[in-house]
Amino acid sequence: MSEPVLEIRGLCVDYGLGDDAVHAVRDVDLTLHRGEVLGLAGESGSGKSTLAYGLTRLLPPPGVVGGGQVVYHPTDGPPVDVLTLSPAQLRAFRWAETSIVFQGAMNSLNPVHRISTQLLDVIKAHEPKSTAPGRQARARELLRLVGISADRLDSYPHQLSGGMRQRVMIAMALALEPQLVIMDEPTTALDVVMQRQILGQLAELRQRLGFAVLFITHDLSLLVEFSDRIAIMYGGRIVEQAPAAELYRRALHPYTEGLLHSFPALRGPRRELTGIPGSPPDLRAMPGGCAFHPRCPDAFGPCDKELPPLGPPGDDHPGRAVACWLHPTAAPAPH
Repeated sequence: MSEPVLEIRGLCVDYGLGDDAVHAVRDVDLTLHRGEVLGLAGESGSGKSTLAYGLTRLLPPPGVVGGGQVVYHPTDGPPVDVLTLSPAQLRAFRWAETSIVFQGAMNSLNPVHRISTQLLDVIKAHEPKSTAPGRQARARELLRLVGISADRLDSYPHQLSGGMRQRVMIAMALALEPQLVIMDEPTTALDVVMQRQILGQLAELRQRLGFAVLFITHDLSLLVEFSDRIAIMYGGRIVEQAPAAELYRRALHPYTEGLLHSFPALRGPRRELTGIPGSPPDLRAMPGGCAFHPRCPDAFGPCDKELPPLGPPGDDHPGRAVACWLHPTAAPAPH
């Protein structure tokens, strides 16, 4: 495993303050290694996007980071805790070191500005000494990098297809060659053909440029193919981590198993799809013990009384972590 580029330690994110605060993310530990694709999956409301906005300090009010550390490791220089950066330092950090691709490209691009204006603004803001011809050349290069003809620089967002707009957002995220790109459901609004094209392009760009990716989606089938490792969130916590291939072959947490059985296999015999019964928990009134136990087909004695720790499930599952009383552990999760 390569050296870490981002270490999240005990991150907590709340909406609101005091006794009425909703705890949307609870004590999350994650490590993303340099050049790695880490997938983050779970149902809507599990805390995936809140985690991304919390670690980048993009939380809209009344969201607040309640505790923890987000340690970024630059290629040169000492590690920095993103949560302690001043506004000026944070402005310099964003896009240059870490960038984000939002779910709705049409909402992220300004509809009254041409694509060129928005790409050039990113470059100029972080490289004020760059020349206008140099910025133009870089913008054309970025579009070609994501498979768009350079003559579309003068287009407005509404003149591009959904897939092209999403590619423009990816180009903007790569403008300053960051070490980490966070992608929050970047293909959700696209058809499966366009999803395939964009994921293929992302894989090619990652191999060429070497950046790490935190890929957030509710579609576990995408992550199995695209990610190196996968983390599963439920009720604001990480409940399982594993290499993508191993998680697909054998999920350890019943929630992960339910997600895997919610989409059809591309090969092999037909099998009946079985969804997960019930609904995700109300974060304002979380059940006692394991948050998944009211929906879990394997729940037993301690599940509704004690919260299972996230840790390695034994010597026969190296590099994995799970929070489930079916696989008890008292050790900390592997980083």
